[in-house]
Amino acid sequence: MIDYIRLEVRRTLRDKGFVIFGIGMPVLMYLLLTNLVGDTGKDAGAWKVTAMVGMASYGALGAALGTGNGVAEDKKLGWLRQLRITPLSPARVVVGRGLSASVTVLPAIVVVLLLGALVNGVQLSAAQWAGLVVLLWLGTTPFTLLGLGNGYRLSTQAAGMVNAGSMMVLAIIGGLWFPAAVFPGWLQEISRWTPSNRFADLGWSVTAGHGPSAGTILVLVAWLAVFGAYAVYAYRRAARTA
Repeated sequence: MIDYIRLEVRRTLRDKGFVIFGIGMPVLMYLLLTNLVGDTGKDAGAWKVTAMVGMASYGALGAALGTGNGVAEDKKLGWLRQLRITPLSPARVVVGRGLSASVTVLPAIVVVLLLGALVNGVQLSAAQWAGLVVLLWLGTTPFTLLGLGNGYRLSTQAAGMVNAGSMMVLAIIGGLWFPAAVFPGWLQEISRWTPSNRFADLGWSVTAGHGPSAGTILVLVAWLAVFGAYAVYAYRRAARTA
């Protein structure tokens, strides 16, 4: 399974589309939001921290969901059929693909955080920087499962469209681009229950100097169970028809 994970990681990192949209887009948006249209008053420093976490979360979210696009392409090319005749069990195939995705989300997180420190002068303790990376990395798991489910369940074109649409909706409603505090009251309430908002809250809690709330963890665990069940269901259907 280790060889399989290495193969998938290399395939993803060689994909120009992943580099441009998975890493380049969050970086560009962070620089634009904080240096062109960001706050210019006394809250500018706080906005740079908030936007840094939001854009790192957005990049990780896109990379995690994008895993499903590769799965859909593999299914189209018959790669899933080939995997079925290898010694890898179905569970190991799913776990291996999920672990490879967990590696490929790291560049989007780390690059945005580096820009926050080196370009925008964000200052956090070493423990906070480490906590940001670890929590955002672990927090992508539900989105990886959602992307895998879409990849196993849908065609290549449909998976790409659904994953892109999911990324946009989750990013906007979750408050990754602009603070949820500026939303109308009813939309703020919806935002609180989205996995993307609670995912970013993992990072915002670290920058605020405390750990994630119990509510944030419970909401993420609930979405993890939902998306995990969906991924298992989708894989079983794909395996029967591959």
